[in-house]
Amino acid sequence: MRLYVNIDHVATLREARKTDEPDAVQAAAACERAGADGITVHLREDRRHIQDADVKALAGRVRTVLNLELGANDEIVRLATRVQPFQATLVPEKRQEITTEGGLALRKTDRRLQHAIARLTKAGIRVSLFIDPSLKTIDVARELGVPAIELHTGAYATASKERSNERRRAKALNALREAATHARHIGLAVHAGHGLTYHNVQPVAAIPEIEELNIGHSIVSNAVFWGLEEAVRRMKTLVNAARNP
Repeated sequence: MRLYVNIDHVATLREARKTDEPDAVQAAAACERAGADGITVHLREDRRHIQDADVKALAGRVRTVLNLELGANDEIVRLATRVQPFQATLVPEKRQEITTEGGLALRKTDRRLQHAIARLTKAGIRVSLFIDPSLKTIDVARELGVPAIELHTGAYATASKERSNERRRAKALNALREAATHARHIGLAVHAGHGLTYHNVQPVAAIPEIEELNIGHSIVSNAVFWGLEEAVRRMKTLVNAARNP
């Protein structure tokens, strides 16, 4: 099980004052020292946190692997093909949303998405699609020719906050299990992320077909109290314990 740490909100803090600290490259290095298996950043069209310069700097300095999240935007896809992160995860993007609200609505006829996948693949970048845990959507992802998907864990994360509604939480977790099993069965690598915290990560980490978790907000939030390296170490310990009880 790989833990990729999303450092978007390190940049969010920096952009709050439009200054030069905290530095995303230093944050990535701290995460790697603490055992992160990869670094994830989302370059949004509105550049609300991560900037083009961050992506370029990280591409040259990350010692593990860089996972670039992006919408199927021509300008950002072009940047990705130039900096060549190890992985590009295509996500839906709305300007008005606070954070990504759901998975891609995949259609085999979506030429914009097809074009983005083709360009990234041609550049030698591994492509993953961020999708809801729907078996039909997973089948479309396979038909689009990508090697990997990332399951949106938002429904499970939301249900986990409502401790009185254990049935809803169990249903969301079961949907993730079924989706992961199906995706692996048809040959896709399975990743997961969104809303995972120290309190809810272990049941997802325990799903054997999931090989990678992308977690950011909870780690960066708790870094305020524990420090970034300790926050990563604690999350890594939970993930490892879930996988190797």
